[in-house]
Amino acid sequence: MINITILVDDEKSWFIPYAKKLKTNLEKKNMRVSLIHDQNQAKAGEISFLLSCSKIVGNKFLEKFDHNIVVHASDLPQGKGFTPMKWQILEGKNEIVLTLFEAVEQVDAGPYYMKETIVFGGTELLDEIQKIMGEKIIDMCERYAAEPEKFYAQRQQGEESFYERFSEADDEIDIDRTIREQFNHFRIADNERFPLWFMYQGKKYYIKIYNQEQKEGE
Repeated sequence: MINITILVDDEKSWFIPYAKKLKTNLEKKNMRVSLIHDQNQAKAGEISFLLSCSKIVGNKFLEKFDHNIVVHASDLPQGKGFTPMKWQILEGKNEIVLTLFEAVEQVDAGPYYMKETIVFGGTELLDEIQKIMGEKIIDMCERYAAEPEKFYAQRQQGEESFYERFSEADDEIDIDRTIREQFNHFRIADNERFPLWFMYQGKKYYIKIYNQEQKEGE
């Protein structure tokens, strides 16, 4: 029986429900699966999936598995680093490549096995964006886990670029620009953990955004 570990190192991560679904789906395929939030809890196995991780994983973890798999929301080597989905939506992109690749000591530098493109309509808010991305990540991980020997490692090629970690300053809205001009910024807003904000007459104000379906579903 194949042994798989899923690591999501933030227990408040948006990806937790999708990690649980991935675990259930893999178990239905007769695989032994552990879902952990601390890399030090990992036991040796065939595959680890490092999903929505914010901390660098060391060699001590990587050496426990035959394959250590990451799914990164950019067309590597473009868009290495942090929260690539948010940065690309902010840039106005609605076609996002997900890269499934082998984790190595250097961040986002390992050979890749699979690339898939997800397409947005341009009106989705963060919850909807994450749902589309989460379901695609589950699909990619399931396909890899089912037949890892059928996927061949390919070296990343081309010019690389990096995204910095999103900060509170990046969630500031310019009140002198229109909503239309800043709508992509509204789309990636995390209403609960990292809401948008602006300053007016020396005071700080926060903004939350919902679409009609979300508001009616409350």
